[in-house]
Amino acid sequence: MIKYAAFLRGINVGGKNPVPMQKLKKMFDSMQFKSVQTLLASGNVLFEAPPIDAIALEQKIEEKLKRTFGQDIGVLIRTMEELEHLSNSQPFKGIDITSETRLYITFFSEKPKGSLKIPFTSPDQSYKILRVSGREVCSVLVLSSNSRTVDLMKDLEKEFGRRITTRNWNTIIRILKTQLD
Repeated sequence: MIKYAAFLRGINVGGKNPVPMQKLKKMFDSMQFKSVQTLLASGNVLFEAPPIDAIALEQKIEEKLKRTFGQDIGVLIRTMEELEHLSNSQPFKGIDITSETRLYITFFSEKPKGSLKIPFTSPDQSYKILRVSGREVCSVLVLSSNSRTVDLMKDLEKEFGRRITTRNWNTIIRILKTQLD
């Protein structure tokens, strides 16, 4: 069995696309996945399943979400091993962390088509894209009166497409700690 994390796109954000976590867990259980746990209301599901192609697994879960909740919900899958590798690479090493600093990981299903020169700093200096790999983007936002998380998310979507989902780095660390318990 492989340990996976499923990241659902755009649920329970600002009251839009509500998906109760208890029902989400029940749906994953019904798919014969093992050790299913939901984490936070933003659509993070940890589970175990036999090895399978990530894209096939994403499609299978998306189809079941559509049947269960009546809405199109994008899903991006990572193995715990991939998340551990990401964490071990220390993507935010050297970043000065303050109470206004937000660290984000944006996941893709396939290699992004972005054309920014990386590292990239936004024209208003409110955020930086530190790294783009074949399956994720690491970015930093510094909150201020002229910077908002929403602006970064819109720019990421414009640059890399709609088949993405973003998580705060603290969420990824929490997922890794949870799977060790």
